[in-house]
Amino acid sequence: MLKFYWYPKCSTCRKAKAWLEQAGVEFETIDLVQETPSADTFEKWLTASDLPVRRFFNTSGMKYRELGLKDKMADLSVEEASELLASDGMLVKRPLLIKNDQFLLNGFKETTYEGTF
Repeated sequence: MLKFYWYPKCSTCRKAKAWLEQAGVEFETIDLVQETPSADTFEKWLTASDLPVRRFFNTSGMKYRELGLKDKMADLSVEEASELLASDGMLVKRPLLIKNDQFLLNGFKETTYEGTF
């Protein structure tokens, strides 16, 4: 089953959800802020992904700026990044798509979704 971690007030998340529904993709929605994945889960996804750690963060979010993470990103270990991501769902780049407990995609680009589904 596909898990769709989202923030319902996020316009990008709403667009991604609408795209998945239109494409007939079955998925379970999970509020990323209410049910933020654990640090262990993020560590598993970060390690298995070929994306840089920075790509898991909502770099345009207020929380990211408040914590000054732009200047700290290069020095973060996977463990430190995982702890930060698990501490606040608003730090996470969304939406997150997880398939069979494995990281699949984050963010929303229609062309990427088209190539995946």
